[in-house]
Amino acid sequence: MIIFLRKLSKVDKLTLVIVGCLVAIGTLAVYEATINTKLHGIHINNLILFGVFCVPMLILATIDYNILVGKLSYVWYGLGIVLLLLVMFKGENINGAVRWVSIGSFQLQPSEMMKIATVLLAAHLLQKRGGDQLRFVQDILPLAAVFLLPTVIIMKQPDLGTALVFIAVMISMLWMGNVKAMYMIICLSVIAIAVGTICWLYFVDHDLLAKLVKPHQMSRIQTFLDPTSDPDKSWHVKNAMSAIGTGGLSGSEGFYMDRGFIPYAYSDSIYVVIGEKYGFIGSSILLLLYFMLIYRIVLIANMSMNLAGGYLVIGLVGMIVFQVFVNIGMHIGLVPLTGLSLPFISYGGSSLLTNMLTIGLVMSVHVHRDTIPLQITA
Repeated sequence: MIIFLRKLSKVDKLTLVIVGCLVAIGTLAVYEATINTKLHGIHINNLILFGVFCVPMLILATIDYNILVGKLSYVWYGLGIVLLLLVMFKGENINGAVRWVSIGSFQLQPSEMMKIATVLLAAHLLQKRGGDQLRFVQDILPLAAVFLLPTVIIMKQPDLGTALVFIAVMISMLWMGNVKAMYMIICLSVIAIAVGTICWLYFVDHDLLAKLVKPHQMSRIQTFLDPTSDPDKSWHVKNAMSAIGTGGLSGSEGFYMDRGFIPYAYSDSIYVVIGEKYGFIGSSILLLLYFMLIYRIVLIANMSMNLAGGYLVIGLVGMIVFQVFVNIGMHIGLVPLTGLSLPFISYGGSSLLTNMLTIGLVMSVHVHRDTIPLQITA
């Protein structure tokens, strides 16, 4: 117990305060989004879940992350793949997507937990190189396979937003893992060509593109590239942008939100609630808190005395940055609309649990920053 308390005293207090502020803002936004609806009261659940999830977060902070990044990472990864496959056969169909499995009254989304498991295994594989430049066959291909396997499974749920998180984290960890610049240029070029091809096919051969993507994906591509072509399909994004615009400097009464013009305002579209109800000031405070959180996490990665900690934290912060950028960007017209939660703000037990465990791992790296790394044998 003394050792446990001594380790807890070493956690980065400022990071925990920032997380607490984000959850408080999220809870307030959930309240605003659900008041006078049948979902009113779930903001209380959000606070309860936060309190419950603080326990595994703090326990994780006291566990030496080197143990988790070692051979145990294979176990977590394998368990995550099994849960993803379980979703395919036993998953709950909610709003046309099969992404959840029921554990009592709790709906677990395995793809959320798989993010952490994948980062742990990737950090293990990268640390084996000891900082040396990554080799294509021996290092890059196995690492790519680790990320692409869950990506393919998650795409079948379908959940494009979460699948893209894996790709973004893979790129960030490869870059920090000392990959050749030429390989990174090729990777980014492939992504750019793929995006360019989709845009070109949309305007030149619409029928062919329709055969390559799912109907709901085509709808989102159309909404992003040509919003005036079908007002019904662009209804969500146009209302979101209008709602944020009416927020002005300090917020408005919530015309769009109160009349149900913003679907899933308590979860994926919660940024619209903050933009409309609290305006530019509220949005700026939110973004400032995210900046401070990311800055603190990067500092912790920089303070780590071994590569495993640095790789682990970079992968986790890459996950947070991508989700924040995409979630906010899709509501202001920067990126196509996709189902991706806003970390610590959107309502959702699996998402909050994943984010809390992420902070727990970051805290573990901070607490054990002077720990001698374990012998790498596999």
